[in-house]
This record gives sequence, C-alpha cells and structure tokens, in this order.
Amino acid sequence: MFRPLEVFIGLRYTRAKRRNHFISFISLVSILGIAVGVAALIIVISVMNGFDKELKSRILGMVSHATVTGVDDTVHEWRKAIDLARANPHVEGAAPYVERYVMIQGASSDGAGAVIRGVLPELEPSVSEIDRRMVQGRLTDLTAGRFGIVLGRELAIMLGVTVGDDVTVFAAEFTASPIGALPRVKRFRVVGVFEAGMQEYDSGLAVVHMDDAARLYRLDGPTGIRLRLDDLFRAYSVARDIGTELGQFYRVTDWMQGHSNFFKAIAMEKRVMFLILSLIVAVAAFNLVSTLVMLVTDKQADIAILRTLGQSPASIMGVFVVQGVLVGTLGIVLGLLFGIVMTLNLETIVHWMERTFGIVFMSPDVYYISELPADLHWGDVGWITITAFVFCTFATLYPAWRAARVQPAAALRYE
Repeated sequence: MFRPLEVFIGLRYTRAKRRNHFISFISLVSILGIAVGVAALIIVISVMNGFDKELKSRILGMVSHATVTGVDDTVHEWRKAIDLARANPHVEGAAPYVERYVMIQGASSDGAGAVIRGVLPELEPSVSEIDRRMVQGRLTDLTAGRFGIVLGRELAIMLGVTVGDDVTVFAAEFTASPIGALPRVKRFRVVGVFEAGMQEYDSGLAVVHMDDAARLYRLDGPTGIRLRLDDLFRAYSVARDIGTELGQFYRVTDWMQGHSNFFKAIAMEKRVMFLILSLIVAVAAFNLVSTLVMLVTDKQADIAILRTLGQSPASIMGVFVVQGVLVGTLGIVLGLLFGIVMTLNLETIVHWMERTFGIVFMSPDVYYISELPADLHWGDVGWITITAFVFCTFATLYPAWRAARVQPAAALRYE
C-alpha cells in the first residue's frame, strides 16, 4: 500500500470530484487569491528594486563613492594622494576637484544659486558619468584658461542660456577694495549642458575646469579627491583604510554619509510594502480555512470510517494538512509563474497598455524616471515563497484539528 497513508488519502481527496460544487468553487477562489497575492508581491517588490537601482545609478553617477579632503580645505599634494589611493585594489578611479557655492546669472535672468565643481576633464570620467550625461557639447570642451562652463539642463533653462551664451558667476567670497568689499565676479561661456535625471544636479550643478575654479577662488590646489570603488557598499571600510594611509592631514567620507537617509527611506518603504501586500496572501489563506472546514464537514462519514479502521487523530490531521498544503502550493506556483513573467516583461506590457489605451503612466514632464523599471531579485522571490507557504500551512491547522476531533459514532449515526 502507498505510504505514507495521509499523503495518499489527501491526494485522492484533491483529485476526486466533489459532490458539493461550492467547495470546489471556494478552493478555486483560494488558489487564485494566493496566486494574485504572490504575483502582486513579486511585481511590486521588483518595481521598488528597479527604482532603487535607477536612483542609485543616477545619484552615484554624479557623486563619488568616497571623497578625500584636506583638513585646511585644500589638498596640496593631490597627485601623491591620488597615487596612494589608486594603490588600493578596490579603487577603480580617482580625480581631483574644487567645489564651492556660487550665484550664476544669465543675460536675461535674475540668477540662481548653484554648486560649481571644478574638474579635470581627462580624469573626471573615471569617477562620474557626467561625460555620458551630456545632451549638448562635450565635457572635453572645458579647457583651462578659457573659462568654459557646463550647466545642468534645468539650470540652463532657468538662466535662459544655451551653448555659446555667457553667464556671470558670483563667487561666495569677497575682495577688499577702496569702495568696500566686492564679490569676486567672472564671466564664463556655456560650452555644454548635461542631464543627470535628478533635480538636485540638473538644477543646481555647474561644472568648470579645475584650474579655472581654483583661479576664481584663489586656491593653490583642489579641495578634494573623488574616488570610484569596485563595490560601493564597501565604501566606508575602504575610505577608512585610505584615510589611515594618508595620515592625519586628510579626512575621508563616503557616499552613504550624504545620502544614507534617502536610501534608508526606500528600504523602509520596501519592507512596509512587503508587509502590506502580504495581507493579500493572508486573506487568501483565510479562504483556504473556509474551504477545508467545509470539506471536513462534507467528509465526516469518511473520517468516521477511517477512525473505526484504526487511523489515529494525528493521521486524520495529516490528511487535511496535505490537502491544504497542496492547494496552497498550487496557488503559490501559479503566482510565481505569473509574477516572474510579468516582471521580466513589465516595460513591454506598460508600453503596450500606453499605446492601446492612450494613457501615460509616468509622464516625462512630471517624473525624472519616465520608464517603469523592474529588477527581479531571486532572494526576494524566495522570501515571498516561504512567507506564502507558511501562511498556507498555518491555515490548514484549525480545519485539520477539527477533523481529528470528529467522533465516529456521532458522525455515522444518521448514515
């Protein structure tokens, strides 16, 4: 005989045509409910992973993974510091920079505040993606002594300028003169426009040659060195090691110190969404409880006969646990298949819906991310599967316990 007996009987009950079609309907609803819950979890968590990945790519494409600065706000031996940083096996790129706050004014605008960043065009691509974000001009058009400037797209629109126009830069420092303190002013020519896809940089960042920035602020060297690492999540430990090697005249910071709250908020939102959407699976599990309770009522005579043949209450519980787990597993498998297929083809499906129904889910005029990104993590799929399976398993315990408490004499009295 087939062993174990509980699995054999549970599978027979699942395959058998039930006399009560309402029970079959409730079972189908339970399977579909679990499938919808699992699929929704996979799709939503994958979309949030996609947004997280896209934002990290855009933010870290403009900022460095780690930054080395001097205690007196100037790195005098910056070439030596770069060579020492590059000696670290985790450092992929290093470039000096000058960074200050300025006021920029166009020919027909009131001006706007911005951060001006002086870079070396030949080294900057090793630490940022600004050269790949150019929409007009090239980063290499920045030449020392010519006072060229590259503006963020939104900043250029606010100033009303384009490539070839002049802007006036007011440095946030003053020079003494016979008529009083005067701000340092320099005229720059716009040689390029970039679009990072983040409001913070598109509307508040201007890039110039490092020598021009140093001359504007009368510095004898860069204010820091930006580093790009092979693993951004190891930035703190690598930065700490580099800081120790450089000595006490330097301080090192990493990207998490400036953006940690932002990414922590995204991670918290992801966990909250996981908990909220898990309630869909829990509701479907409640339907599974109803299905098994009605099945136990319908099979009381069979349970009584099994008990008279010597089957124990624990064995009776096993029969209905097997059936409930089987129904739950079927719903989980359907949900996994549907959710994974939807996630892998989400952009195609969204584009088809936009063309078919004439709607735009994420207008580029409103959102900086106009696509609906999805990043499927198999670790998340595993956690969703385990969570759904646990819900379904717990949902079978009460109906199985009721089946084990059926008394043979009472159940067979009217048969």
